[in-house]
Amino acid sequence: MTPEPIDLLISARWIIPIIPEGQVYENCCVAIRDGDILALLPLIEAERRYCAREHVSLPNHILMPGLVNAHGHAAMTLLRGYADDYPLKTWLEEHIWPIEMHWVSDSFVQDGTELAVAEMIRSGTSCFSDMYFFPESAARVASHAGIRSQIAFPVFDFPSPWGRGPDEYIHKGLQLRDDYKGRDLTRIAFGPHAPYTLSDEPLRKIATYAQELDTCVQIHLHETAGEVSDSLRQYGLRPIQRLKALEFFSPLTQCVHMTALEESDLETIASFNAHVVHCPESNLKMASGFCPLAQLQERGINVALGTDGAASNNDLDMFGELRTAAIVAKAVSGDPGATDAHTALKMATINGARALGWGDRIGSIEAGKAADLVAIEVGTIETEPLYNPASQLVYTNSGSRVSHLWVNGRALMLERQLQTINEQEVMIKARQWQRKFTGKS
Repeated sequence: MTPEPIDLLISARWIIPIIPEGQVYENCCVAIRDGDILALLPLIEAERRYCAREHVSLPNHILMPGLVNAHGHAAMTLLRGYADDYPLKTWLEEHIWPIEMHWVSDSFVQDGTELAVAEMIRSGTSCFSDMYFFPESAARVASHAGIRSQIAFPVFDFPSPWGRGPDEYIHKGLQLRDDYKGRDLTRIAFGPHAPYTLSDEPLRKIATYAQELDTCVQIHLHETAGEVSDSLRQYGLRPIQRLKALEFFSPLTQCVHMTALEESDLETIASFNAHVVHCPESNLKMASGFCPLAQLQERGINVALGTDGAASNNDLDMFGELRTAAIVAKAVSGDPGATDAHTALKMATINGARALGWGDRIGSIEAGKAADLVAIEVGTIETEPLYNPASQLVYTNSGSRVSHLWVNGRALMLERQLQTINEQEVMIKARQWQRKFTGKS
């Protein structure tokens, strides 16, 4: 039989495909052509069936689907460490919003997003969701870098550097959606900031548009107990109850943070098949509360993971995020078996893909899906001895050991070297912004 020509063959010591669940394959490889996965099979069989233009051999690595960072504010990476150790309300109103009003611009977002994308690629993220001002700049950076993205354009009741009010935000966002319609790697979503920054009318309008256009919606929701108390005082309803009354929820809805939940809240989210994006490190750092992960999972609610912005985390390392998610879930539930290693990996891959409406294309290593893949080097002092590859990925410092990353079969990083972003230029720009913020020459 004549070997079939393909573009790329990636062989690895271990492969965790995510689907089927809980599986770890040894000495296998992934065959790729035209950016898609053809097969996952043993190396001996692959060498007989295929003639690869390129073969990447990873004898001391774990290969798995690229991670999906389902929530963040990429450009805010320029504010990493700018205003630490404050509660959310103080952090936003007295520190973050004032500096944003003064400095945020197209160039701020472009440089900040490029810094964030470089960091995400280096720690294993192949797809990210962003919600920030000047979303056209973020989309442009992501597209140029070759990373997959959901760009959620922000909507507020009040003016910002990007718009004067909800109608203008929505108009600009829908134009951006038209500009990127049909793009393979970039999707535009609605990004209503939060129930406490939006009145009923724009929330209703967004829900209607989302259904008509079959477009995802991402919103900060139940971020703190204070948000819930304020909503009860102002509307007589909990935030989730208020959104339910506005017919806001659907399978297109991505609810970010989700702390201070009652049984009725869980039932509402489950009944509409809405998704939850859990950001444990940001929640912990801001003392915002705990997302009841085990309870959500028990009800069959799809829970994805996000880092939130680097201004409140302070990193974009999804391996660190999934480790924190798994450990905190055990402490909150009182069950050391809650959110085991394979479940944590699912949250950072296929669950994120499903939340962003990409479950049919990414999140697992299956024939017909896009070749969005990440390789992590093991066999180091920090990873020996290795009994369980999945456990090793979740509970050790894996983000710093990411060696390769591909999106649609295109290499964005090889042997820790970025292929589509100039690292030195990115760092120079970041330092220039720091000097502007601090007034230092």
